[in-house]
Amino acid sequence: MTMNGATKLDGKVALVTGGSRGIGAAVALRLAEDGADVALTYQGGAELAEEVAAKITAMGRRGWAVRADSADPQEVQAVVTAVAERFGRLDVLVNNAGVGVLGLIGELPLDDVDRVLEVNVRAPFLFAQAAAAHLADGGRIVTIGSCIAKRVAFPGATLYATSKAALIGLTKALARELGPRGITANVLHPGPIDTDMNPADGPDAGFQSGLTALGRFGTGADIAGAVAFLVGEDGRYVTGAELAVDGGFAA
Repeated sequence: MTMNGATKLDGKVALVTGGSRGIGAAVALRLAEDGADVALTYQGGAELAEEVAAKITAMGRRGWAVRADSADPQEVQAVVTAVAERFGRLDVLVNNAGVGVLGLIGELPLDDVDRVLEVNVRAPFLFAQAAAAHLADGGRIVTIGSCIAKRVAFPGATLYATSKAALIGLTKALARELGPRGITANVLHPGPIDTDMNPADGPDAGFQSGLTALGRFGTGADIAGAVAFLVGEDGRYVTGAELAVDGGFAA
């Protein structure tokens, strides 16, 4: 909130992929709290997505939950165009949708390989490609990576680590290409985060916590706060960067 009552992202429009729950929902709600109108995509869980959109609307912002399969290139293009048309502009893209498949490299079926690379690598590329045509000068792209891209601390993460490491190159290249328009691109690497998919009291939680320097899980709010910094005015000179919000997982 500024001195005149305006919020940091007043008048801005954000698109958050995979925004129905977990990190994506936390990010969508935080951007709305900071003043943005927010569209969020989901594939399953329409009810959860609509609940997030309703919370955004209750804040006095425009919220829209729209179904889109990130593995479908046509749906990716269509949803970006639809958001820009519905809201009249696009200022922020948060590439959050992703899938996680663990398994030893010799045991991973090709279908799993294709699905992870389609959703975790191709989709962020295509969302950025589509968004670049609509982003206002000075816009922001934040892609959610993973601490696994920086430190693979256990076996069975080859596929997932590959997909998340690719986002580092994507981010650096986007920063160079879109920099002349004042558009920044950054990748954020979460550590173990307490979500319904990976709860802090789950069966592997103790092991994961032990891999961090702080000895505990983070929260969706921790990630959302870092995204808010990167897309806000204070993050205007940060681009092509990797920001670890991982409790010291990679330390």
